[in-house]
Amino acid sequence: MKRMVSGIKPTGQLHLGSYLGALKHFVEYQNEYDMYIFVANLHCITVYQKPEELKKNLIDCIALYIACGLDPKRTTIFLQSDVKEHAQLGWIMNCNTYLGELNRMTQFKDKQAKGEQGLTGGIYTYPSLMSADILLYDADYVPVGDDQKQHVELCRDVAMRFNNRYGDTFIVPEPLIAKVGARIMSLNDPTKKMSKSDNNDKGCIYLLDDLKKVRKKIMSAKTDDVAKVQYDPINQPGIANLMQIASAFTNESFDELTAKFDGKGYGDFKKYVADIVCAELEVIQSRYHDIVDSGMINTILENGAIKATAIAKAKLDEVQRKIGIEVK
Repeated sequence: MKRMVSGIKPTGQLHLGSYLGALKHFVEYQNEYDMYIFVANLHCITVYQKPEELKKNLIDCIALYIACGLDPKRTTIFLQSDVKEHAQLGWIMNCNTYLGELNRMTQFKDKQAKGEQGLTGGIYTYPSLMSADILLYDADYVPVGDDQKQHVELCRDVAMRFNNRYGDTFIVPEPLIAKVGARIMSLNDPTKKMSKSDNNDKGCIYLLDDLKKVRKKIMSAKTDDVAKVQYDPINQPGIANLMQIASAFTNESFDELTAKFDGKGYGDFKKYVADIVCAELEVIQSRYHDIVDSGMINTILENGAIKATAIAKAKLDEVQRKIGIEVK
């Protein structure tokens, strides 16, 4: 069975973009791949986090993983920091990544171009840690949003460089990007990605939002004056975004949605999207509360860390022998 690895960085509450772009696909993939899914808490601290908020976000993230359908019996779920090999291989990957490659990473370049203050070394080098996250598990595929594809390409380059220097060691992974739902945009500004860092709360739907609030956000979503439900992301980015959301939930094609709402107004379409989103979030939220109350999270993480560590330790030992830093 082919192996897949991925993680989510819970620097805030998980939102609809996280669900449709990642979690929903993880649930589908666990039926056909050997899945290793981690909570990327080491990546969280590249920017200062209030400790009490970060801890709650970690617990919520794990509970939502399971509430959304990840099965701990089929998917290995763990905290990144519980497997110490991530950080150690991350340093080794850092030493095999060129400055020029890190300089080209879009997320760092964007923050620097905006003149953001207090940028840390972690912001600059975290793509090397991401490479380690992937390569530790000999992953064949990495499901990512299109904004993270660049980091997987860097991982591939570093893996091939290492293999050329030290002999075959790492499987060179392939990025796997979903065609629908891979990039959900802000409801308030559909030219920007839906993000928990969005200053305007109206543009982002959180998985734990009150359902009345969810419905209001969708009904208030920015659209246009074309007055036709059709997939035209250039001229109708708001409607195109709502169609992405609807299609990701129902598997209806854009053509089917266009035909369904032929001659109908945007209000009808928004109500349809709100109905299907709220129906699914209601189920997820009910499961979430059951999971948090059950006390099962610690057991799931302990079991996941044991299984992940066994694989990660063997790979790290192999790497360290090959580069010559082991004396035994």
